[in-house]
Amino acid sequence: MPLNRFLVELWHETGVASVTTGQVVMIFVSFLLIYLAIRKQFEPLLLLPIGFGGLLANVPAAEISEVSRSFVRPETLEVITDFGGFLGQIYGFGIDNGLFPLLIFVGIGALTDFGPLIANPKSALLGAAAQVGIFGTLIGAALMTTYLGFEFTLADAGSIAIIGGADGPTAIFVASQLSPDYLGAIAVAAYSYMALVPIIQPPIAKALTTPEERRIRMHQLREVTKLERILFPIAALTLCLVLLPSATPLIGALMFGNLLRESGVTDRLASAAGNELINIVTILLGLAIGSKLAAAEFLRPDTLAIVVLGLVAFAIGTATGVLLAKLLNAVSRTKVNPLIGAAGVSAVPMAARVAHRLGAEEDPSNHLLMHAMGPNVAGVIGSAVAAGVLLTVIPIVG
Repeated sequence: MPLNRFLVELWHETGVASVTTGQVVMIFVSFLLIYLAIRKQFEPLLLLPIGFGGLLANVPAAEISEVSRSFVRPETLEVITDFGGFLGQIYGFGIDNGLFPLLIFVGIGALTDFGPLIANPKSALLGAAAQVGIFGTLIGAALMTTYLGFEFTLADAGSIAIIGGADGPTAIFVASQLSPDYLGAIAVAAYSYMALVPIIQPPIAKALTTPEERRIRMHQLREVTKLERILFPIAALTLCLVLLPSATPLIGALMFGNLLRESGVTDRLASAAGNELINIVTILLGLAIGSKLAAAEFLRPDTLAIVVLGLVAFAIGTATGVLLAKLLNAVSRTKVNPLIGAAGVSAVPMAARVAHRLGAEEDPSNHLLMHAMGPNVAGVIGSAVAAGVLLTVIPIVG
């Protein structure tokens, strides 16, 4: 082979020669996510794997994020299976079938203390109010389809709307069943907004509250008995089985993990679920979600519309939680700091920490964290219930 031809072919094999403008943009976005994870410490356990997965997905010509596919060889009618890249294999193994979200929920259950919710059942209302963003965005997606030319089906709209709960595992579980074509974009949006809670929520919460409201002190929560802690996951699952069976996988996984924690006889299993299991699945989940930041899949009008709708859903959920807390103050003798209403989204425990920090900015001696954990864990249950409603109603209507 002539030297000049060899050099030309060698050049075409390099990444520089084959990189596209879209890949350059998404590589920059991936570096931004890594920067936010390391420098700003915005949910680094999520953003770092997602950002690095995005880098791998945009390596030119490497096809690391290609998913498994089968095809028939015409001349022999032999079925050939291409297992794709290693990120594509992870995606197919745990996200396409909804397995990873359920394992994450087991781990979340093992790490979650439902004590604040049990001690103050009224906080469940704030967790429920934050789910309004989900159903508001369902309408928004339908309007975009009607007036802006997008082609979202009702199932697509339901999957997009669940982003408003700020619950990545729930969003993945719903999208895997209702809208697998948009699962990647929905997962990226849901986890990105979970990580960006410290940026998104404070302006909304401050705009809807006064300094006096942010300084409201709440009474110390009562002590919750061991029996109450054990009965809670059993009662919650029983209600789910009776009223909303479609939410059973999510609620069941969550309550199983919590019963491991609260039973007092399975400490090793609770520790494994809350540490090794959730850590391993988080690594795999983050890399798989990052694989959907490939420029060819992400830089499309419908995908960008999903990101915008998800932000709107999250903002509405935050606002409705704060507004309901203000309404409770108007009709109840026991005052509620409206900031804890913002924690009604299910980004645990980040949303509760943000509410506590905003309160501490007005009064450093005001401790809102445990009060905010009530609506925060209620939001986890609320988003799973909302998912069950969507999974029940949309197939019937559709």
